[in-house]
Formats: sequence, structure tokens, C-alpha cells
Amino acid sequence: QVNLVETGGGLVQAGDSLRLSCERSGGMFSNYAMGWFRQAPGKERESVAAISWSSVTTYYADSVKGRFTISRDNAKNSVYLQMNNLKPEDTAVYYCAADRLFGRLKTTQGVDYWGQGTQVTVSS
Repeated sequence: QVNLVETGGGLVQAGDSLRLSCERSGGMFSNYAMGWFRQAPGKERESVAAISWSSVTTYYADSVKGRFTISRDNAKNSVYLQMNNLKPEDTAVYYCAADRLFGRLKTTQGVDYWGQGTQVTVSS
């Protein structure tokens, strides 16, 4: 059983930075691509960023390109999302996800595992 636990959310002001962390337990971490999703109130869950198991390939939603950076440390079974220059529209619950297929982390369809989510609130 794979378990994903996110930490690092909080309340910040526009322009601030936050770093989200996700630690995975169970399974073979290095065999899975990892990703971050978010869901704002009244909106559908959307993919924010993804990283392949080798860290060679990454994906970013257009709305976060140049501001967010995804990284992973397979030795620590962890994936991170560095969020800079945060905007009020980044306010959402952020979810960590794992999947054997990198491409599936660009959508919400068929993702293997989800974390419980962490709230990020950006005030203007």
C-alpha cells in the first residue's frame, strides 16, 4: 500500500514563497512518476507539475511555469514543489500524486495514488 503525506501548506501574502513536501511510504518510490495537483473551491482538480522517476522529464501547467519548480529525492522517498511569486489565484488544496505513467499526471484520469492534500492560501 502506497501512502502519500503532504506538508508545507499555509497562509502567505502575494509574492511570497512556499515549499510543499510529499513523503511516500510503501512500494518502490523510484519506479513512480510523481506530481502535484490543486483544487480551488468550486473548480475541478488540475495538474500543476509532474516529474519522471529519473527526474529527467518534468511538466508544468502554463499558469505556474517560471514560478513553480518540482523536484524529487528518491533516497528520501520525497517530492517537492517550490512555489515562488505566489498569486491569490494559486489558492487551493494541493495534492501529491504518484503514478507508474508520467503522462497520466498531466490529467486526473486514472492516477494511481493521491495524498490527502494541504491547503495553500495566498492573500492579496
